Amino acid sequence: MDNKNKPKLGISIGDTNGIGPEVVIRTLSDQRILNFCTPVIYASASLLKHVRKALNAEHFQFQEVESAQALVPRKINLISCWENELEVNPGHPTPESGKASLDSLLAASRDLKAGLLDGLVTAPINKDNIQAEDFRFPGHTEFLTSYFDAPESLMLLVSGGLRVATVTGHIPVKEVPARLTEELLIRKMTILLDSLRKDFGILKPRIAVLGLNPHAGEQGLLGREEVEIIRPAVVQMKERGYLVFGPYPADGFFGMRQFQQVDAVLAMYHDQGLIPFKTLAFESGVNYTAGLPIVRTSPDHGTAYDIAAKHIASETSFREALFVACDVVRKRFEAEMPVV
Repeated sequence: MDNKNKPKLGISIGDTNGIGPEVVIRTLSDQRILNFCTPVIYASASLLKHVRKALNAEHFQFQEVESAQALVPRKINLISCWENELEVNPGHPTPESGKASLDSLLAASRDLKAGLLDGLVTAPINKDNIQAEDFRFPGHTEFLTSYFDAPESLMLLVSGGLRVATVTGHIPVKEVPARLTEELLIRKMTILLDSLRKDFGILKPRIAVLGLNPHAGEQGLLGREEVEIIRPAVVQMKERGYLVFGPYPADGFFGMRQFQQVDAVLAMYHDQGLIPFKTLAFESGVNYTAGLPIVRTSPDHGTAYDIAAKHIASETSFREALFVACDVVRKRFEAEMPVV
């Protein structure tokens, strides 16, 4: 693939005291990555040199550039986001590591919004210490949805043919039932179906919808949400011609591996979908934000302070996030090309 057509992928460094810098450097130490994309790291030269030395990652080399308008093909590019020397204290979230993660994210997002990048891969942040005047969000997904003026988005976890999305995101479990409405489910199903077609190239996607309550409510005996909200939404989508099925009891659905018969699963809340997903695909899982005008992926793990700087963090999920971003960028580009 020629350099002109390789996706330019921004990489926000995440919390500098977590495993983000480590998995970024481990991933990009394999120079074959440059055959697929042009990586652009948003951090500082001193941080990358510090982590490179700690990892003994002699194959990791980067080119510092002034801006995303001056990227060097076939090189790992670095755009500096802070000037002062950053104290690195692995395993311990600090105000400084939170500010650095935000500076990196904001700089990459600005360049993406300006059309200088083709996609964004975000390393893990600490949702507490990143909070600031210009970041009052529960996480990346909510921030990027707001920043890119998307009406709504959808958290979609991806590992090969396993795809699990969630209707509600980072909210307390006790608030989930009150948030569920027929209209919300229809919007989320629509985003999921559109993304499966546009971003993953599935022409007639099939999605399974999970129930909220044990045994999918047992016809109302264990809860009314399935009868009054979830099933009517599924029926509406079926009447519109979509291949939507459910609601299914969540435990049996995953226990019997019924997810292998559909292209994606829609869970009602965060842990209902992410616990089985991470059990099945923790190291290879990718968090994809569907419904945005831009492409954003991330690894499906957090900052992992407990193993930071112990040199045991796996880069597999981050590498997969990079490749998923490349694939989606190309699929979107191909979809926009005129038919000859």
